[in-house]
Amino acid sequence: MKPSRKQLGWFLLLRVVFICIFLGGTVVYQVRDGLTSAHPALPFFYLLIGLSFAHALAGALSLPRVKNLVLFTHTQIAWDLVFCFLLIALTGGTESPFPFLFVFIIISSSVFFSTREILIVAAASSILYGGLIDFQYYQVLPHPAGLPGLDPVAGREAFYTIFIHVVAFFLTALLSGALSERWRRSEAALAEQRIDYDELEALNKAILGNISSGLMIVNSQGRIRLFNRAAEMICGRSLKDVYNRRVDELFPGLEIMSGQGFVFHQRAEGDIFDASGQRKVLGYATSGIRDPRNRELGLLVSFQDLTQVKEMEEQLKRSDRLAAIGRLSAAMAHEIRNPLASISGSVQLLMETEGVSDEDRRLMGIVVKEADRLSSLLTDFLTYARPRPPRTEDCDISGLLDELIDICGTDPRFDQVVFIRDYESGIRFLVDRDQVRQALWGILINAAEAMDSAGEIRIGINRERGLIAIEDSGPGIPPDIAERVFEPFFTTKAAGSGLGLATVYSLIDGHGGRVEMTTGALGGARFLLCFGPGLVLS
Repeated sequence: MKPSRKQLGWFLLLRVVFICIFLGGTVVYQVRDGLTSAHPALPFFYLLIGLSFAHALAGALSLPRVKNLVLFTHTQIAWDLVFCFLLIALTGGTESPFPFLFVFIIISSSVFFSTREILIVAAASSILYGGLIDFQYYQVLPHPAGLPGLDPVAGREAFYTIFIHVVAFFLTALLSGALSERWRRSEAALAEQRIDYDELEALNKAILGNISSGLMIVNSQGRIRLFNRAAEMICGRSLKDVYNRRVDELFPGLEIMSGQGFVFHQRAEGDIFDASGQRKVLGYATSGIRDPRNRELGLLVSFQDLTQVKEMEEQLKRSDRLAAIGRLSAAMAHEIRNPLASISGSVQLLMETEGVSDEDRRLMGIVVKEADRLSSLLTDFLTYARPRPPRTEDCDISGLLDELIDICGTDPRFDQVVFIRDYESGIRFLVDRDQVRQALWGILINAAEAMDSAGEIRIGINRERGLIAIEDSGPGIPPDIAERVFEPFFTTKAAGSGLGLATVYSLIDGHGGRVEMTTGALGGARFLLCFGPGLVLS
């Protein structure tokens, strides 16, 4: 096992701490007992501790630059063994209180070495200690001048001392090796588990960041604690903007909290307003979040933006409703048109009869005039109810709009209307020119009448989206009738037929497009004729 610099750093630090405590304890012991005459071994004792202190500091300073950490660790353990041998020799051999230091060396080696190497350290400790006792027994250990020799020891006492310590060293080595191997296996398993958790966390973050549904977690106090990327895009608010804020303050249209706590929904809908103030319809579901002990931690809210889906549903409903009305009304129009033609023809014959008074002739003229008006209305309605299929062609939309604006200049209804052209020249759509011209003319007439022939009309083209926008500075359309403006025969004008916008809708729908009505920047109504980018030629 290769030691790490972090482990060696802690080892060297603890060694310095141990030396400081050991040396400090010795000094305190001498001062407390008032020793005036020092033992002859004390200078050597202090010298040994000082060398060990210097060695530890040198090792700590050189550790960042060491390349062979295994050799460095071996030299440190070897020095500790030599230090312990000399310390025991200076403090009385068998009488020394420090043989236990070999045990600490064996234990510390288990942090870096395998069981085999720990046993080698135990063997080295046994050899050093046993050799010291043998030197003491045979009284052959050299000593400096002035330092008393070791007291002789009896053979049985020497053997017993060696036996006890060797057994202790090897038992310590075996136990430390077993614990060290188990510790390493546990550390490896923990590292592998930590890697799995890191991978799982990264995977969860990736899922939260890329899932298309908005996710929000609300704690028991009703405060938002999580807001993923999809939620930010849907609501137009960042996590920083909503974090730890009350959900009922930001999104009061969502029924999530009540006086009794969380409200759970399998499926529900609610309205919110994004950061720009735009209304959006959300479909959402709620579920509780619990810990392993089944304690409630919060509420998970998953939601999707249903605004466009709801708009499409309304458009489909409107299309179905208008189609049903159109089929029924077309059949009725044919049934009405034939008798109406008979009535008109009969009255005209009566008008040519001799002897008819002027008053009767005037009344008959009214009947013929109203019959013709009804016939014209039926013709318009049949155009709405059963429009001919569009004959698409390469149409210069920019040129068509310029032509309509020029025609409006000759119409008294547009005398005080200012046109704003918000489009480029040369934009071409693949559409039926006559039908699109009829639809645009109907919207322009509607705008002029809404403004009482005075105001501004802006006309623009969005090439990328394939739409034409027309907005006016009139009073706009009240929200309570906005959904009915495209219904046939619905009108707010005294002399209106209610077929103008309904015909516009029918003509654009025949092109596979749609008509949208919103409030424009000029303050009035804004109509969008959406053909789609597929019909844009240039």
